[in-house]
Amino acid sequence: MKMYLISDNIDTKTGMRLAGVEGVVVHEIEEIRSALDEALKDRDIGIILITEKLGKLIGDKIKDIKLNYHTPLIVEIPDRHGTGRTPDSITKYVREAIGLKI
Repeated sequence: MKMYLISDNIDTKTGMRLAGVEGVVVHEIEEIRSALDEALKDRDIGIILITEKLGKLIGDKIKDIKLNYHTPLIVEIPDRHGTGRTPDSITKYVREAIGLKI
């Protein structure tokens, strides 16, 4: 299985390419949706990496894929500017999911 990157900047694509991951740079919502649809058609792709910024723009589509598709796994990654998540985002997620304070 392959990994595939959908990014909004060339630096992220270049770094991933050095690691052997193919990908595309897109900016507009329709370009993002089109790139994601093309990646979904390729049965060899097991993991789709998408930058957090783009993930926020098409959150509904990503949620649908995560709920209704067995593969690929979609992973939102930070870009060269860092993450958009708060420092305690994982703790907050666990707290909301199971109701325990960590």
